[in-house]
Amino acid sequence: MTENSVPQDQVQPRSIVARLPKYAAGKPPVQIQGLSSFKLSSNEIPFGPLPQVRQAVLDQDALNRYPDPLSTKLREALADYLDVPADDIVTGAGSLGALVQILNTFAGQNEDGIQDEVIFAWRSFEAYPILVQTAGALPVQVPVLEDGRHDLEAMIEAINENTSVILLCTPNNPTGPILTQAEVDDFIARVPRNVLIVLDEAYIEFVRDPQSVEGVKTYKANQNVVLLRTFSKAHGLANLRVGYSVAHPEITNNLRVIATPFAVSSVAQDAAIASLKHIDAVYERVDSLVAERERVVAALVEQGWKFPATQANFVWLPLGEKTTQFIERAEARALSVRGFAHEGVRISIAEPEANDRFIELCAESLDLAQS
Repeated sequence: MTENSVPQDQVQPRSIVARLPKYAAGKPPVQIQGLSSFKLSSNEIPFGPLPQVRQAVLDQDALNRYPDPLSTKLREALADYLDVPADDIVTGAGSLGALVQILNTFAGQNEDGIQDEVIFAWRSFEAYPILVQTAGALPVQVPVLEDGRHDLEAMIEAINENTSVILLCTPNNPTGPILTQAEVDDFIARVPRNVLIVLDEAYIEFVRDPQSVEGVKTYKANQNVVLLRTFSKAHGLANLRVGYSVAHPEITNNLRVIATPFAVSSVAQDAAIASLKHIDAVYERVDSLVAERERVVAALVEQGWKFPATQANFVWLPLGEKTTQFIERAEARALSVRGFAHEGVRISIAEPEANDRFIELCAESLDLAQS
């Protein structure tokens, strides 16, 4: 027996487990005396839930009972908000949970032993390759363009007879750019109708570009399009894990077969419903973050930084091999940022004080900026 071998009588995980990339959650900030610390590494918003949402959580009195597995009240509220049929909505534990349901339903290894292929941009949401491989499918990563946008032409070229799902993240996490309605319409027209196209719109509330793809309009017009959305970002409910997909019945009926029962608690459902009832207040807070985003972007452009145009609640600095140096400088200022080794850093928009400190950090780190 070699030093690294495992006894044959020991319980073994699936072989794929050892090959999966590890998901890295945003780290908390380093505590430095005399400085308020700020976490800018997880794309959380700096506000807690609305007062009405807090009250909805406090009013819970049936925690000994299982929640409605179909999230009926929440789906009806979402149906009114989105102007879609409630049957077109399937809830999940965050948009991540909703995506797991989609991949487990439409991508994997078939009875003939051939693996489905799932195409997505890279870099994009780091959970994509993990979830795809866990489902038993093959990830097909298509590098983003130099400006951080999806290379839709290359994604079309990557389609073959084994392609089952394509993931489009707009705005793209972590680079920030959107997909436009025109380019998505053209893309969909060139994708075989038996391939499912997922529009991941986790940051849709932060988008202000009028050319951005309209997910609801796009799914209504296409039988093979499904939307992903979440209450984790704009609504400030990341801890409660509420997300959902929107698609036509021939898709949702199959998703419900795979969906984890009771994935969304009654606490989370009532909180999400209360947030929808006060959507104007939600958007007031989102507008304040968008204003801060624009202030940060303008300051960095003035300093001379070059980075992708963002429509999300974060900015992406393509620092390459200097990524680690920037992270260390941020930590020295009690700021935690999300670094991707040898690629770049994603920084969430937060409180004005945090954003001011980030702007100062960038002004002092121009030596790290790539030309």
